[in-house]
Amino acid sequence: MRELLLDADTLYTRAQAHDIFAKTFGFPESYGRNLDALYDLLTALPPTRLTLRHAEMLVVHMGNYGELLLRVLANAAAENPHFILSAE
Repeated sequence: MRELLLDADTLYTRAQAHDIFAKTFGFPESYGRNLDALYDLLTALPPTRLTLRHAEMLVVHMGNYGELLLRVLANAAAENPHFILSAE
């Protein structure tokens, strides 16, 4: 299983968040950098555990969009048994 660590305290904008997700997960160049594309790629991941530190900072820094990001991550983890999300 691939183990990934991401610190949400370093994410301040939508663009930055999608850039970091693309780099962290190794998404292809064609990644659309939006919530639908993120969900699609997360639900197709091979065995992967993401530890998201300071998850609440997504909401602090990005407001409603941060809430949506957290929801997409949680929904993808619920859909894909190979994707495990650990939010701290």
